[in-house]
Amino acid sequence: MTMNYIRRGAGRPLLLLHGIGGSWRSWQTILEDLAAEREVIAVDLPGFGSTPPLAGPVTIATLADAMTEFLREQHLLGIDAVGSSMGARLVLELARRGGVLGAVVSLDPGGFWQGWEVPVFFHSVAISTQLVRALQPAMPFLTGNAATRTALFAQFSAHPWRLPAHVALDEMRSFAHAPSFSELLDNLAYGEVQQGAPAGSIGAPLVIGWGRQDRVCFPRQASRALKKFPDARLYWFENCGHFPQWDQPAETVRLILAVTAGQDFRDADIAQQPVGATQKPVLMVAVAAGVGALVLGGLWLLAMKRAERN
Repeated sequence: MTMNYIRRGAGRPLLLLHGIGGSWRSWQTILEDLAAEREVIAVDLPGFGSTPPLAGPVTIATLADAMTEFLREQHLLGIDAVGSSMGARLVLELARRGGVLGAVVSLDPGGFWQGWEVPVFFHSVAISTQLVRALQPAMPFLTGNAATRTALFAQFSAHPWRLPAHVALDEMRSFAHAPSFSELLDNLAYGEVQQGAPAGSIGAPLVIGWGRQDRVCFPRQASRALKKFPDARLYWFENCGHFPQWDQPAETVRLILAVTAGQDFRDADIAQQPVGATQKPVLMVAVAAGVGALVLGGLWLLAMKRAERN
């Protein structure tokens, strides 16, 4: 299986798997810090970044098959791995299969939504992506301005105004040009249900990290993930949205290095919050701006489609 990937650093290999619409560049905020300790291998999954799509259906199962084939060809079976969002569900699936990965850190995995959460996930991300594609000519300006960057990323980050402009632009470019995005989004929302792993079946360290302010995979879904993966340990990121590597990069690096080193860590040592410290409240204006942008963008796209029919 041919995949585009980058390698940084030296030491024991560490695999990074991005989320839907992303690429290896989704890890830019923590890539160099991880590479200071490990040999980091960050891939573009099939149909994303610079890797061509799969020949057949695009599902978590087929992506897991392709990833297993890639690791086997690269003599990397048993590698420690970190996944984000869709990639976080993918590393859970690979851990469940056994014999593919070593230690695993799964950051805000998708696939554990129920009931009304399913259409909310599907339609909010679908509308957002259509808007991103339509706004590509203006994207350098939109991502370079803190206010418009906040509107674009309010669903995904607890403080999107802090996200580096070049990281935001790379992500928006990747979202707009991913040929497998729509098919995989539909599968994630309405396709195969994620299977679990019985207690005692996963021997390597497994930690599921979750942002307290995740507005894509709501925090209530963490308990469902633990029920399916009882061997996992849950770690909460405070003041953090859907992407801990963006909102809490230093804390994310500490967690990854501790888990993959097999350390018996305390959550407080990873968070490194001063005793008695309180988190700043999330600015609700950011959320309102993002939701408003999605609604207005959806109405604009609908109007454009009607105009084209006429």
